[in-house]
Amino acid sequence: MKVTKELFGRTSQGTDVHRVKLTGGGLTAHVMSWGAALQDLRMDGFQAPLVLGFAEFDPYPAHSPYFGATPGRYANRIAGGRFELDGATYQLDRNEKGKHHLHGGSDGFASQVWQIADLGTDFVRFELDDPDGHMGYPGRCRAACTYRLKPDGVLSLVHEAETDKPTLCNMAHHSYFNLDGDEDILYHDIFVAADHYLPVDAELIPTGEVRPVRGTDFEFSEMRPMVAQSPMGYDHNFCLSDRRVEKRPVALVRSPRSGVTMNVWTGEPGLQFYTGGSIAVPVPGLMGQPYGAHAGFCLESQVWPDSPNHSHFPSAVLRPGEKLVQETDYVFSRT
Repeated sequence: MKVTKELFGRTSQGTDVHRVKLTGGGLTAHVMSWGAALQDLRMDGFQAPLVLGFAEFDPYPAHSPYFGATPGRYANRIAGGRFELDGATYQLDRNEKGKHHLHGGSDGFASQVWQIADLGTDFVRFELDDPDGHMGYPGRCRAACTYRLKPDGVLSLVHEAETDKPTLCNMAHHSYFNLDGDEDILYHDIFVAADHYLPVDAELIPTGEVRPVRGTDFEFSEMRPMVAQSPMGYDHNFCLSDRRVEKRPVALVRSPRSGVTMNVWTGEPGLQFYTGGSIAVPVPGLMGQPYGAHAGFCLESQVWPDSPNHSHFPSAVLRPGEKLVQETDYVFSRT
């Protein structure tokens, strides 16, 4: 069966954005070249979309808070947008509150048009050539993002990168999931296999402390609802390990209302758990209604945020001759 791409829209600069349809393992995914983003995801026998998004391209540049995107060169936050590497200091784009660097900057990986390098019925590989100095990062970075639908409800993500100068690289997958189609996800149950998390300041920058979850609102050692005492909910890194390891199960989410379950497997050392407290989208989403606070949750596998400014955090440094490989599986089922 021949698989083709379709024109999904055009950027304000006139660049074509293409979309492809993937099927396999009981899932159907639509993925687009803008931001190497997952635009829609459905499970056989379940009507509601499993992710937040828009039916057309035009709302994405103006209204998407990284729906389904691939943030980079460095996913998450870097305090002050500054870091030191091999004795040199670099100033990155400060696109968060005019002070900090978030998800690679205002023209990071998530807002660029990637090239479709390979395509089949159940997979697509996107590639991006990010030039030296872009958004302040040293080195030319060649990145790739491969989506693949595997048997038994597996959505597989593989991020790869190489560089010609020492740089930072830390990609992630930024879908907002909703496993029952209701207006919020606060009564989804969640388990996270982490003994520690990173406290943050008022601007969501890690303080540097690595704090035990035991006895706190951050303990998810047994399945319980996502509801938190704070009205904003969670936007924190859970510390899975101190370095990249073999892929293993790290989180489990289930909607009691629909019976849909999502397992997360990754080799990454961190998992950013965000309950979408800042979502405020004024245009219709995939269900035909605008998205409000807590309409979806994120589980972003990655290196810990602000790692270049904390020597005891896992490193996101990528050097010439090395190849970064970040693997994450989202596994869906229904009971």
